[in-house]
Amino acid sequence: MTITTCVFDAYGTLFDVAAAARQAAAEPGNDALAAIWPRLAEDWRRKQLEYSWLLAVTGDHMDFWQVTQRGLDWALEAAGLDDPALRARLLALYWELSAYPEVPLMLAALKQAGMNTAILSNGSPEMLAGAVQSAGIGDVLDDVLSVESVGVFKPDARVYDLVGARFGCAKGEVLFVSSNGWDAGAATGYGFQTAWVNRAGLPMDRLPWAPAHVLSDLTTIPELARSL
Repeated sequence: MTITTCVFDAYGTLFDVAAAARQAAAEPGNDALAAIWPRLAEDWRRKQLEYSWLLAVTGDHMDFWQVTQRGLDWALEAAGLDDPALRARLLALYWELSAYPEVPLMLAALKQAGMNTAILSNGSPEMLAGAVQSAGIGDVLDDVLSVESVGVFKPDARVYDLVGARFGCAKGEVLFVSSNGWDAGAATGYGFQTAWVNRAGLPMDRLPWAPAHVLSDLTTIPELARSL
């Protein structure tokens, strides 16, 4: 079935989630962060995901901005950093995450090929709007879909349902791309064509489903979408 619609997870896929900690660490007065920022960035992201999974499993929900703040609070405490100004700076930078270098041209190539392009993310609409604007990619996206419209985080099937509801496409017409192996795997189980952007060279998650394609970055996504 021909791919008509390419849908991307946002954080870690299009946007560099480590950018906030990396930038703050390079700023004057943040020497304590500079020494440990990679670990803080990793802990922050891991807790974001863990909290979203727990909320989905229990049937509770809070928007992703609350999850993001709670994840950061855990990461800061784990690092022994009790600094309200640093916390505020890191959160402010999260609204301005940079896109990975290949993202603008990759999305433009998909649009030039006549495909629908969208984000499908746990992020709140406000967070996603800020990231899209900061990265300057709004003109090459047809829509930004947030889990807030269904009130549950990935990998609940109701989240993936948003794509068909928005674009009127069959599951097999969708190429779903995520930097999270579990997300791409769950989307495979849902019925999407999938690609896992495995920038860190991580092992495959041991789940009932696996991503159909594994890439090191997003550069070849237009070529992959045309070939399916």
